[in-house]
Formats: sequence, structure tokens, C-alpha cells
Amino acid sequence: MSALLPVGTTLAFQGVSGPVTVVRLLGGGGQGQVYEAVYANEPVALKWYFPSCIAKDIGLEQRLLECIRATSPNQSFLWPMALLSLPCDLASRLSIPAGSFGYMMALRPADYVGVHEHVGGHLQISLRHVLRACFFLAEAFHELHLKGLCYKDISLGNLFLQPRSGRILICDNDNVDVDGRDLGCAVGTPGFMAPEVLLGRIKPGARSDQFSLAVLIFRLLTRHDPLKGKLELQIRCLDEPARRRLYGEDPVFIFDLNDERNRPDPIDHAAALLTWPIYPAHLQALFQQTLGVGMNDPSRRAYTGQWKTGLARTLDQRRLCPHCGQEVFRALDQVSLCWACGGLLNPAPRFLTARGSVAAAADNELHPHHFDPLASERIDIPLAIVEAHPVKEAVLGLKNLSSETWTAELENGESSPVAPGQRCNLGLLVRLHTSLGSVELIR
Repeated sequence: MSALLPVGTTLAFQGVSGPVTVVRLLGGGGQGQVYEAVYANEPVALKWYFPSCIAKDIGLEQRLLECIRATSPNQSFLWPMALLSLPCDLASRLSIPAGSFGYMMALRPADYVGVHEHVGGHLQISLRHVLRACFFLAEAFHELHLKGLCYKDISLGNLFLQPRSGRILICDNDNVDVDGRDLGCAVGTPGFMAPEVLLGRIKPGARSDQFSLAVLIFRLLTRHDPLKGKLELQIRCLDEPARRRLYGEDPVFIFDLNDERNRPDPIDHAAALLTWPIYPAHLQALFQQTLGVGMNDPSRRAYTGQWKTGLARTLDQRRLCPHCGQEVFRALDQVSLCWACGGLLNPAPRFLTARGSVAAAADNELHPHHFDPLASERIDIPLAIVEAHPVKEAVLGLKNLSSETWTAELENGESSPVAPGQRCNLGLLVRLHTSLGSVELIR
């Protein structure tokens, strides 16, 4: 691939106050090319558009400028920071067409990998971190929609994740537009587009984002397409008319409660049948709402806030099967069976807070929303985390991550302070008092 911009040179772009050094070409696609660059002694990414893309997408420059002024909805977006162009004389010397432009954004860290690696089964990642990635995704689009914006083209290719934490980064934000406005040519990616968009009935917006978000979360959790079941197997050639029928004219969620025509095949779709039972009923209900009754009725699709609540609640139910060690997400106060080995799961030790319960399992966390009924769910500012003893893994402690000292009530009737950074042994704990409220340990 030949580079549009001269690699290894320092250029005086219009739109920024200092020189930019083009370090190397990272890759390209249908819109343009992405480079690693250095600006103000910091590594950045630079996307430069093909003239054909600029000519086709007449609203591109305006959208970029508006996004830059609006600032990023949150830290999960690799958001445009500055619109770049070249003076006419410099562009002419470099044989770059007049009117060409690009934009600067943060450089994606090397430890973030494309989610297609996970969906393809090539990535080692825990279910906890997959669920965290789904939460951060729902949170990102929640913040985007609160700004009155829509993404239009959610797909696997736009998302990267950090396997060790579940943190995500969303790229290709140049299609973002004001919800309800049609200032662009992006309509979505096949397999992720809402049926009404695929059929050309409406332009993409926040409602179609909700559909695409559900598809992407389903694929992260199950590694399977939610619309590919037995109906797909009846298609001899998956050409454009067949795709239109499967995804637009007669789309059926593979676990639709009222339509069983498209159930997964036990052989060809084994992954879907294995993974779907892992997740609790309240999370499955959001898929039923969006991909079932909401398939042809956009007004009934789950909102981003509902996904945040459902995913946070699922993380709260996480515990480890005592028989096989797999992560399970069953009701904490009931007897149930492990999805992996079928072993019996007795009611789990759990923290009772003002807003429900959290399993007392290693790596689970307590957050402000567990105490404050008015607080929105967030999982990036934990107040406490359950940690296993470095030698005796069965011994668990709760580490205080806040800036305040807590008081622990112990089984022997004594009280003990738990300073910031300190841990209390869960084997002795009865109740914990914090400035936000009390936490009771139920065994």
C-alpha cells in the first residue's frame, strides 16, 4: 500500500499549532489511511482521507468539526482532536490533491486488540472481562446518545478491547452525527444494521444504534450471530438477496420466544447453544426485548441505560463454581446448577447493600451505585474489591479502595477499623460501615 502522506517527514499542518512528524503507515481502508505520528512530543494517530471519500461524503468535514467542538462523550472513544489540512503550496509539492484533509486522534495502545479476535475464539479472556467490555460499550453509547448524537455504524471492526481489564476503545468516529440529521453516507455494516435501515425505510439514528448495540453485545457474549440459525442453513448461496431476506425482510432472533423457526442447529451453531444459558434471565430478557419484539418495532428496544443496569447486575452475580472453577452467574440466594459441569451450587455468600446484593467472590467489586439509589451504574471507580489470599485462595478479604476509613463488625462482637488500602477477613466479617452506608455479609 502506497502512503498518501510522506512517511518520515515533519509537516506543518493547518489546524494545529506545531509541526507533526509522520512516523509510519498503520493501515488503510475504504475511507483513507491511518498513520502513527508525533505531535508536541506525544504519539498520536492521524487519519487522512482519500479524495474519493471526501467527494462522496460531502458532510464529512462539518461532522468532524462538530465532533471536535463537542468533545468526546467519554474515555472509550478515540475521538477526533483536530482537523488537519495542508497549505496549497505544500500539498502541491507532495502531489496531494487540493482540498484533502484528515484528523488527529489519540493513538490506540498496543495492548488493545480487535474484538474480532475474541469472537473468532483466538483470545484468552475471562467472562468477567467480556461482560465489563459490554458494560463499557453500553456506557459509551449511553453518553453518546445523551449528547444528542448517534454512531450509525456499530460493528466488530470499530471496537478494540484490553483483555486484562475489559476496557474498550471505539474507533472510526467520523460517522458520528446529530441524531435525526442526515449529514453523511454511512448506513451501517451488514449483520449489524437494523432491519428498517437495511431496507432503506429510514436513515440510521439512535434507535438503530440500539439494535446494533444489542447485536454487538450478543456477539461478544456468545461469539455467534443472533440472526444465524436454521433459516441460514436453508440458504444455498448467501448472496445479497439472501442477506436482505435474513437480516431485513424476515429477520428472526435465534432465541425468539414466539418464533422458533430460526433456532440454532446443534452441530453448526453449537457455540450459541452452549453460551446462551450462561447468562441470567434478566440479561436474556434485554435481548428478547430488542431482537424479539423490538426487531420490527424500534420503540420497544432496550435503552443503553437498561443495558448498563443489566450488565452491572450480571457482574454482581458472578461467582466461581466450587466443582470446576468456571465463572457462573446464577441467582445468589437460590440452589442452582453450574452451566459448565452441572455441579450443585448452593446459595452463595454475598454482600447485602442498599441496592441489592453482590457475590462475595474473588475480583468482585463494590461501587457507589450499590449504595446510592440515585447513582448511575459505573464500574471504573470501585470502592472495594474482594481479593483471594496469595497462598490460601479459599481465604478472601475485602480491600478498602476508598479514601476513608471504614469500621468492620466482627463475629466476636468486636469492631475493627479498615483504613484505605487495608483488607478485612471475610471469614470474620458480619457488617461493614462506610460513609455511604452499611454492607452486611450474608452466608
